[in-house]
Amino acid sequence: MEIYICCIQDVSVGMAAIAEPKSMTRAKQWSDEVEEAYRFQLAGYRDAIEYQIIQKKDIDRWPHNGYVKKLQRKDGCFYYFDKTRECPEKDINKCKLYVY
Repeated sequence: MEIYICCIQDVSVGMAAIAEPKSMTRAKQWSDEVEEAYRFQLAGYRDAIEYQIIQKKDIDRWPHNGYVKKLQRKDGCFYYFDKTRECPEKDINKCKLYVY
């Protein structure tokens, strides 16, 4: 007796393949781009693109500066961020900046 297993590919997996970065660099000094990357990477995501593919919802942002306000982790818990800078100087070189 032979058993056949049919796999249906998830749409989000196909979208993730499209959103693969071409290169990655490490941050050397703080900027708004580094702050954005720090917040997403702290929550377990590569960047905003990966977050939107996985969570399928808009990103909550502070209205006056556009910084990320709240992110949902992959395990369902939430990270809440302040209106001001959160990335400490010691973690700047840990942030990965992706180019698509």
